[in-house]
This record gives sequence, C-alpha cells and structure tokens, in this order.
Amino acid sequence: MTVTQDLSFITLITNASVLVQLVMALLLAVSVMSWTYIFRKMFAIRSARRQTEEFERAFWSGGNLATLYQDATSNRRKGASQTGALERIFEAGMDEFNKVKASLGHKGGNDSAALLDGARRAMRAAYQREMDALESHLAFLASVGSVSPYVGLFGTVWGIMNAFRGLANVQQATLAAVAPGIAEALIATAIGLFAAIPAVVAYNRFSHDVDRLAIRFESFIEEFSNILQRQAR
Repeated sequence: MTVTQDLSFITLITNASVLVQLVMALLLAVSVMSWTYIFRKMFAIRSARRQTEEFERAFWSGGNLATLYQDATSNRRKGASQTGALERIFEAGMDEFNKVKASLGHKGGNDSAALLDGARRAMRAAYQREMDALESHLAFLASVGSVSPYVGLFGTVWGIMNAFRGLANVQQATLAAVAPGIAEALIATAIGLFAAIPAVVAYNRFSHDVDRLAIRFESFIEEFSNILQRQAR
C-alpha cells in the first residue's frame, strides 16, 4: 500500500519548524509593506510628473509672474494636493525675491546679487524638501530587495538542517522521507524572492523617475534664476 504525502503549500507551511515559520511570516509582512509603498510611490510620482508638466506649460506660456505667484499661494492654502513640487519651488523663490526686494526698497537700495542669492537659497531649500519627499521609502525598497533573499535562504538552510537531522533516527533514508522537509525549507527562499524581485524592480524604476524629476527641477531653478536676475537689474 502506497501512502501519498500531502505536499500542498498550506500543509508544508504549517508543518515547518517554528523558526522557518517565523522567517516566512517576516518575509510576508515585509512583502505587504513593500507592495504598499510601491503603490503609494507610483501614484505620488505620477501625480508629481503631471503637476510638473502642468506648471511648466503655465510658466512658459508667457504668463505674468505675479499672477503665477498668486495662483501658487492660493493653491497651497487649499491643500498640498492642489499644488505640485515645481510650483512650490517657484513659490519659495518668488516669495523670497519679493521679501528681499521690499526690504532693500525700504533701505533705498537695489542689490541685485542679494535678490538673486536669496531667491536661489529659498528654491534650493524647497527643492531639497521636495526631493526628500519623493525619495521617501526608496531606501526601504532597496533594503527589501537586497536582504529578503538572504533571509529566505537562512530559513531554507535551517529547514534543510532539521530535515537531515530527522534522518538520523531513520534506519533507511529515502527521498520520500526527506522530500517534505526540504520542500518546507525551500518555500522560505521562494517567499524571499517573491518579496525581493518586485522591490528591486520598483526601486530601479522609481529611482529613474525621481532622477528625471530632479533634473527638471534643477533646470527650472537655473532658468528661473536667470529671469529673476534680469528683473533685479
């Protein structure tokens, strides 16, 4: 009579050792967190790209800077979702430019270098804040992509060790006797790869998208600084 062993995933997981189960639970939790950050970051970058394109069209259409500044201020007061990263950088630079210009006007001076330096510092500070927001959770995805396979491998090695230790009490070792233990252990590696592969793909994609946005922000800062320099004269 031949006894068929149940090698379904649920049975293998429930029959695994406690340590291997803990490794699987950890990897599953990390995978859920990873997918949560992936979807959140995907929508955030998509929104940032769309808002950047909309503001660039409005800015380079030849509109009045004062009108754009008033619109940016109004949008910011309505909520963060109403304004984009590039618009906030523009608002920071224009706000500082107006403040320094008013201060110099009260003193009866017109220092174009001070006007430009103040605006550039404000835009750089706003740029860094926006980049920090865009790059948030990317380090977590990178860590998941690099560490998860090794965590799964640790669970696999531990499970295989237990499987071979169990053969010590068996007079005749057969593949049927060792197969369930090895299969249980290999699931940990599979879960580790399941967590790591999407995280690596998402990290590479998002890093590329963030770098492209950073280039657009830096180019705008330089071009807008040139415009402010002409107005400061």
